[in-house]
Amino acid sequence: MNDTLAGLYQVVEGRKGNPQEGSYTCYLFEKGLDKILKKCGEECAEMIIAAKNSDNEELANEICDLLYHMLVLMAERGLPLERVEAILEERRQKIGNLKQFHQTDHNT
Repeated sequence: MNDTLAGLYQVVEGRKGNPQEGSYTCYLFEKGLDKILKKCGEECAEMIIAAKNSDNEELANEICDLLYHMLVLMAERGLPLERVEAILEERRQKIGNLKQFHQTDHNT
């Protein structure tokens, strides 16, 4: 997908496996799934508000915050980035085929 996301995911996984004092990522893992989910929700709401306010700079920052917290969630749940990339690639290949997309996406 993207070397930046893959690199960040590796850092997140590294923090999970080798906690470092003072690391925000380690703090999230220490607090557990509820805290991670709360942060994902907060960042999603902040992203929505930035989009509503037509502030693209703030929107970009909030999207980054949300992506980071989603990577932490993925690492917490043991979901490899490669799995998400594979699903995105499957969906990318279906772009332009609305009927097929709706049949595939019906249960989500």
